Amino acid sequence: MLKQRVITAVVLLALLLPALFAQVAWPFALLTLIAIGAAGWEWARLNGGATQTPLLLGGIVALACGVSLWLGWAHEAPRRLWWLATLVWVFGGALVLRVGVAGWPRVPAALRWLIGALTLWAAWLALANAKAGGVNFLLSVFCLVWAADIAAYFGGRTFGRRKLAPTISPGKSWEGVVSGMAGVLVLAFAWMAVEARIAVDSPSLYVQLRDTAGMPVMVVALLFLSSMSVVGDLFESLVKRAAGAKDSSALLPGHGGVLDRIDALLPVFPLAMALVSI
Repeated sequence: MLKQRVITAVVLLALLLPALFAQVAWPFALLTLIAIGAAGWEWARLNGGATQTPLLLGGIVALACGVSLWLGWAHEAPRRLWWLATLVWVFGGALVLRVGVAGWPRVPAALRWLIGALTLWAAWLALANAKAGGVNFLLSVFCLVWAADIAAYFGGRTFGRRKLAPTISPGKSWEGVVSGMAGVLVLAFAWMAVEARIAVDSPSLYVQLRDTAGMPVMVVALLFLSSMSVVGDLFESLVKRAAGAKDSSALLPGHGGVLDRIDALLPVFPLAMALVSI
């Protein structure tokens, strides 16, 4: 299992790094478009799609991303889209988590497919816009999610006592969530300290929030983004548990599926774009 995970990670990095540092935007946009299309296929499979439906939904998601690329939205999308995504994730995410594992299958299948398609499309659009904003900015958002996840894992294992959502993800605890938030703040201050001393291609998310809204607002915004990464993770866990699946697919040997790797990113990227658009 470990060998599979390492090999898959090396292959993914070999594909991602050249696209990430390419001087033009299309390699990263195309690579992430393929990944989001695959995630659309996984979403339909988890939500009762018949034999052809998963391929159809994956194709629709990829087509929507392609049309956005053609329209020029991959470089600069309408700002109102980010705020609409923010409202949907905050209120819709709370509603879905309240519905729970038992209630999710009772939501009409067409509506579940639509939710997945729009969520994935918005995430891809935010990823592409973040890349257009600069590699340093893009990486700062990625690392926020990774820091929240890693710190939550170790904090939960060390201090975890109170379960966060036992029927959805029994391993998560409130102590883990707090640890994840603390990890994000440590990362942000360390990143800003390094960024002040080296040349970068763009201001990070942390510097942009600090310079436009002030340090206190930056801290609140980062805590908010950290909490929304947990919502994204719980949302996918809820869908998998409702479908009786351990992983979203086996597309990434040793890692599960694409959705398993990007679940926490889905709300964070659109919400980060909304915050820096102020």
